[in-house]
Amino acid sequence: MKRIAVIGAGSWGTALGIVAARAGHEVTFWSRNPAVVNSINRDRLNSLYLAEARIPDGVIASENVNEVISDAELVILATPSHATRDVLNSMSAALPPQSILVSATKGIEIESGKRISQLAAEVLGEKNTEKFVCLSGPSFAKEVVTQHPTAIVAASANAEASTTVQSSLSSESLRIYTNDDVVGTELGGSVKNVMAIAAGMVAGLGFGSNSVAALITRGLAEMSRLALSEGGKLETMMGLAGLGDLVLTCTGSLSRNRFVGQELGKGRPLAEITAGMHEVAEGVKTTAALKNLAGRLKVEMPIASEVYAVLYEGKAAGAAATALMTRPLREEF
Repeated sequence: MKRIAVIGAGSWGTALGIVAARAGHEVTFWSRNPAVVNSINRDRLNSLYLAEARIPDGVIASENVNEVISDAELVILATPSHATRDVLNSMSAALPPQSILVSATKGIEIESGKRISQLAAEVLGEKNTEKFVCLSGPSFAKEVVTQHPTAIVAASANAEASTTVQSSLSSESLRIYTNDDVVGTELGGSVKNVMAIAAGMVAGLGFGSNSVAALITRGLAEMSRLALSEGGKLETMMGLAGLGDLVLTCTGSLSRNRFVGQELGKGRPLAEITAGMHEVAEGVKTTAALKNLAGRLKVEMPIASEVYAVLYEGKAAGAAATALMTRPLREEF
């Protein structure tokens, strides 16, 4: 049995906490939302974010982050990417030095273009992040807690840390693979959300399977170019953290990012769409971060650029689709 702290009690953080508790670990949630804390402690449910799943007895929640991470052996970070720096700062003084920091956050900081591993190293120090693990792959929270067979990846430069996460959280319905490519795994998990917005636009415009297949394939090419430019591995892009997550998020009805794109394709304004959502669609902010990062690295990402134009420059989704289809003709590879 391990002591596991889950920082962030949205749907994915809640699902991971339930998985850990079912495996027999001692689990504590942190949330800044008192309604979520009370719901978990009193009703054994996260009624705001994952009401379908009962939270096992013994799991507790708190608004005190230092209390939650005290003596934790695994600290699972499951906060929105735009809040990650502040959360890391708030827990830096109390983080146990031997704990494994597990990032379940998929995003890039807008201002700096940094991945979560880079943010953690900057805020917590290299010594405190030697055991950093990125947990990513095709995984809707609702399906994980209802024990649909799911496969994801634990990526770390520290093989002992990734295998510890693998053995601690794997079950008959959740299979965790390991790899050593943190860069590729983080970028795959981030960029796929932007591509999912594009896939949603395709659906919202009324286009069919041909269009979605083309979008996923060319989106994978963009993801791969970016990951390789940052030192990631091509095989990671072909695996669960790349292609696997991309396919799920671009086609699955539970995808928040795809939903945003679909509603944009129907002509609804972004502010109206996001105002009605309980949880963050990471791809909206990641698109802005990706625009800056790709520009700085001089990586061509035409789909991501058109998504940016729709989200932030008022371009119509139909015009973005036309712009992609009328680009100069070229060889595929």
